[in-house]
Amino acid sequence: MERALQLAEQGRGKVSPNPMVGCVIVHDDKIIGEGYHQQYGGPHAEVNAINAVQNPDLLTESTCYVSLEPCAHHGKTPPCADLLVAKGVKRVVIAAVDSNPLVGGKGIEKLKNVGIEVTTGVLEKEARDLNVRFFTMIEKQRPYIILKWAQTADGFVARKNFDSKWISSEQSRIMVHQWRAEEDAILVGTNTAQYDNPQLNVRDWAGKSPMRLVIDKALRLPHSLHLFDGSIPTIIYNTQRKEERENLSFVKLPENQFLQSLSSDLHERKIQSLFVEGGSQLLNSFLDLGLWDEARVFESETTFGEGISAPKIKMPQTSQIQLKEDVLRIYSNQGTNSI
Repeated sequence: MERALQLAEQGRGKVSPNPMVGCVIVHDDKIIGEGYHQQYGGPHAEVNAINAVQNPDLLTESTCYVSLEPCAHHGKTPPCADLLVAKGVKRVVIAAVDSNPLVGGKGIEKLKNVGIEVTTGVLEKEARDLNVRFFTMIEKQRPYIILKWAQTADGFVARKNFDSKWISSEQSRIMVHQWRAEEDAILVGTNTAQYDNPQLNVRDWAGKSPMRLVIDKALRLPHSLHLFDGSIPTIIYNTQRKEERENLSFVKLPENQFLQSLSSDLHERKIQSLFVEGGSQLLNSFLDLGLWDEARVFESETTFGEGISAPKIKMPQTSQIQLKEDVLRIYSNQGTNSI
């Protein structure tokens, strides 16, 4: 099962809104096939693992280890539970049961109905932690929300004129681009968009750029900003109007419960994860509402003396990583840590 989870991890950033899944097929204590879900819309882990088995006759005496309950419904691909039944595998070991109402228990039921031995709960916590974004989307009806900022040693995220370049080191900035490639959407507030003019894409890492989101309630941002260049699907959340253009959507939300409505809109769009990059006012709004799952805070050796204060998290950090010039502090609002 540990190997199945290792395989599943290789699908990170490529399979959303599906979960990451790995599968290992064992015969006489030897792995005879393995696979993982590689791309959204492509074959699932079980299909790839079965296709890797050189002698299919061995499947009827084999155990299939899969990190998530095999699907039982027709989506982009046929049900994996049906495939395992058709191949006549002897036993299926499952890490975590799928909490998707379309699946939840139905895959297991299909397997048991034809006499396949089923074991569940093997490395269940590890499997749920791996797919914390998927489970959050299904169970909480919202994306998994990650807050990120860089702060100086004396607790500022920018100078008084909103200038924040560069607080963190080059190594830290490369890490941020890796994170961007792993998440579905990235969000900034009005001031960050205006003063930093960010591109919010992936440049220093191999991977896809996330959907760009910006809050501009009064629609005052100039369209000369990178966010309006049409290079990446972008949503402007506001309180004024609704409009659709190529790669640019204006979504009107109520002023009351604005962030909750934004979160609900992303859930309807099947956005599994949201990476919030600032600024301080927006980050504090998520913190005040308790509407977050994880925070990643870079602290540099730089000092400003005065400026815009960094957000404050009123709970102990769960871990920290020492980088060359920076310390990365990780906080969790769920008791889990996805790094």
